[in-house]
Amino acid sequence: AMAGEGGAYRLRCSLAGHGQDVRGLTRGLFPQGGFVSVSRDRTARLWAPDGLNRRFTEMHCMSGHSNFVSCVCIIPPSDLYPRGLIATGGNDHNICIFTVDNPAPLYVLKGHKNTVCSLSSGKFGTLLSGSWDTTAKVWLSDRCMMTLQGHTAAIWAVKILPEQGLMLTGSADKTIKLWKAGRCERTFTGHEDCVRGLAILSEMEFLSCANDASVRRWQISGECLQVYYGHTNYIYSISVFPQCKDFVTTGEDRSLRIWKQGECAQTIRLPAQSVWCCCVLDNGDIVVGASDGIIRVFTESLERTASAEEIQAFENELSQASIDPKTGDLGDINADDLPGREHLKEPGTRDGQTRLIKDNGKVEAYQWSVSEGRWIKIGDVVGSSGATQQTSGKVLFEGKEYDYVFTIDVNESGPSYKLPYNITDDPWLTAYNFLQKNDLNPMFLDQVAKFIMDNTKGQTLLSTSAQFSDPFTGAGRYVPGSSSGSSSIPAADPFTGAGRYVPGSASNAVAPVGGADPYTGMGAYQSAAAKVENIYFPKKDAVTFDQANPTQILGKLKELNGSATEEHKLTEDDLIILEKLLSVTCNTSSETPTAQQLQTLWRAVNWPEDIVFPALDILRLSVRHPTVNENFCSEKDHVQFIVLLLKFLNPKGKQANQLLALRALCNCFVSQAGQKLMMEQRDEIMTQAIEMKSSNNKNIHIALATLTLNYAVCLHKVNNIEGKAQCLSVISTVMEVVQDLEAIFRLLVALGTLISDDTNAVQLAKSLGVDSQIKKYASVSEPAKVKECCRFVLNLL
Repeated sequence: AMAGEGGAYRLRCSLAGHGQDVRGLTRGLFPQGGFVSVSRDRTARLWAPDGLNRRFTEMHCMSGHSNFVSCVCIIPPSDLYPRGLIATGGNDHNICIFTVDNPAPLYVLKGHKNTVCSLSSGKFGTLLSGSWDTTAKVWLSDRCMMTLQGHTAAIWAVKILPEQGLMLTGSADKTIKLWKAGRCERTFTGHEDCVRGLAILSEMEFLSCANDASVRRWQISGECLQVYYGHTNYIYSISVFPQCKDFVTTGEDRSLRIWKQGECAQTIRLPAQSVWCCCVLDNGDIVVGASDGIIRVFTESLERTASAEEIQAFENELSQASIDPKTGDLGDINADDLPGREHLKEPGTRDGQTRLIKDNGKVEAYQWSVSEGRWIKIGDVVGSSGATQQTSGKVLFEGKEYDYVFTIDVNESGPSYKLPYNITDDPWLTAYNFLQKNDLNPMFLDQVAKFIMDNTKGQTLLSTSAQFSDPFTGAGRYVPGSSSGSSSIPAADPFTGAGRYVPGSASNAVAPVGGADPYTGMGAYQSAAAKVENIYFPKKDAVTFDQANPTQILGKLKELNGSATEEHKLTEDDLIILEKLLSVTCNTSSETPTAQQLQTLWRAVNWPEDIVFPALDILRLSVRHPTVNENFCSEKDHVQFIVLLLKFLNPKGKQANQLLALRALCNCFVSQAGQKLMMEQRDEIMTQAIEMKSSNNKNIHIALATLTLNYAVCLHKVNNIEGKAQCLSVISTVMEVVQDLEAIFRLLVALGTLISDDTNAVQLAKSLGVDSQIKKYASVSEPAKVKECCRFVLNLL
């Protein structure tokens, strides 16, 4: 029962178990009312409420990381794991997945290149991770589906929003980004320092907290609705109460703050400098973890409140804490002006108000408690302890935590340089990297290394002194902009070569199935009242653009050649050569295109962009011929070929060129060499092609949909989930803007082909919310193929 509802929070219990800082907490699903904690001691622990008293029992301790554990989240129950799973992220760059009853990981997710510091789970088993490598990754079971790239510094916070496909990331670059289907939709700016935490209020609103000591409430649409001030130092963590908009925060000012109706209603000080994390349990109790390794639970319920002895012990511990004035937690302190003990006779004016007094030359800090009507001592204010280093990971440099960040002046007149250093690092190597990075003379090596050793007093990892505790990073030198490359497809060619272009075959390289061809309408197409057979997908062969009018193309080429500059002009012979090439590649001819014809074509497609389109059209038609395909797509020339085509996919370019370049890319898929090249360059090509979605030309949309469909055909044959994820993301993004039903139809066939016979792809499509995007097409009356294909796809989702 929530006795004492709306009252003040008081200690419920203190739990010792972890050997070092508790860095992450999350409420558990199983056992009910429990929670999971993770720590720098490299373990995760599962805690269950103790039925008999107010405490919690450690159910078991999970190990799997080779370095500090920094974050944790629960993956909701599934048929396979009815009690859900526990995911933890660490400084070893890995994510470990545990079941609730085994101390060893079920599996480990590898892929990040630096500390994983935030995790969030969504529907259908998806997991979102944020890392100091500046990327976030979306995982499904044990595979990385997509990487979100765009932040310029470490990602400290991630959250999956209730609406499918929407994700949030908060970064040391001071921004928050909203991602839809893997693409950045919006960037939220306003925080003045590292964004450290995110919390979801509703489908439309969320909260963020940052190193600028403020909390902000945002609308998904982009506007900041409110800024909350109260903390006096970095805010590390934010958690929302169930079913309401109230929340709690913790930070580097030794406090937990409880916010009700937008005001800070209560401040609870803790005997530890860094209060790293908090979570709210279903019953409204608050769990906090701090740099002293103790987990503390606070409650409003009188029956769950700790005994008088435990509360007294907590207050004694608090009163003995020493507060370093340099942290600024208590404002600027001038010891000479402080009043004496009699100052505590006056009551405080608000909960959490602090008051400093001087007693026998000692400065003490007190905090006012409204619920108890008295001043509680929260510690002694000490002078500087020699080291200005407070606690683990206090110094941030380029968005990451280090033990030290030194300022080095190489010579009086020049600029000064920042040198970040961890006691886990080698001083010589750090000095060497520092000189390299800043282009400084290597003869300073001894000096810089000696400077590091002198100023860290030779501290190494063996030291357990809290003053020099190593920061939460095992990271080496930070190189801005080092982002992960995309995986390319193994060189082995997985394709059967199906869909090879045979000159003189039907107008489309799509074989009619069951007497009806949905692309061209060839054959008798009847919508039988009987059960409709799925003739749409999985599609086995590439779809090409074959329509040709050689006379028109050559006429236009000659006309534009007249206006070409001398260096580009083609001779009469050149024009005859191109005419021959067109006739060889468009007609049933046993002749093979010659090297001379291909060289002439290459010169023509390199014309200026205002006159190049007829040459591009010849390229589009001729690349279907196996010889031409082999020539342009083979190992030796393919790079310049792709660069040429991608150059035309510039949103500011001419529409005719955009259209023909997309069609040429589609036609590359007819031969094995072309398929191999298109798959190797998939990431580049798709990233560039997606820009064409903003075009208002339906033919461009149809060509873009066809390109996606041809990729789906290839990806259906190889199990490349990253490739499928990219295609699903493109389909989802293009569906939003395309009106033309032929383009929609081709996207639906692509979608069906991608998810056929692949449960992972089905889950991913659901998590991107594709099913809700396509529902409206199930009721399109004409053409009937759109409705029928859509229904087949929805059956799979």
